[in-house]
Amino acid sequence: MPRLRHRDPKPPSRLEARFLRIWQAIGGPALERELLFHPGRRWRADFAHLPSRTLIEIEGGIWLRGRHTRPQGFLADIEKYLEAALAGWRVLRLSERELTSATVSRIVAFVAST
Repeated sequence: MPRLRHRDPKPPSRLEARFLRIWQAIGGPALERELLFHPGRRWRADFAHLPSRTLIEIEGGIWLRGRHTRPQGFLADIEKYLEAALAGWRVLRLSERELTSATVSRIVAFVAST
């Protein structure tokens, strides 16, 4: 499965970095970053746990009318997540509210059990 580096030289978003810090502090298994998961499109997942075929998307800009909450971006995300699910991926979408040790611990347990 092809893997790509970040699409630009910018570091991960503040929320992605926060998720990763919590994940690593809990001792979560290795994750792929910016995984190109669809052979015909250039869609990437923020994080992917390959053994469990789980994609983890960190949804930012919710209160700022960011890309994920504007109609065009929202519809594009629906298409992306539908295609991921049809390709056999589990898609977990997290907002800033879910970026807690308790929630991330539950996700670590979930991917470890599959």
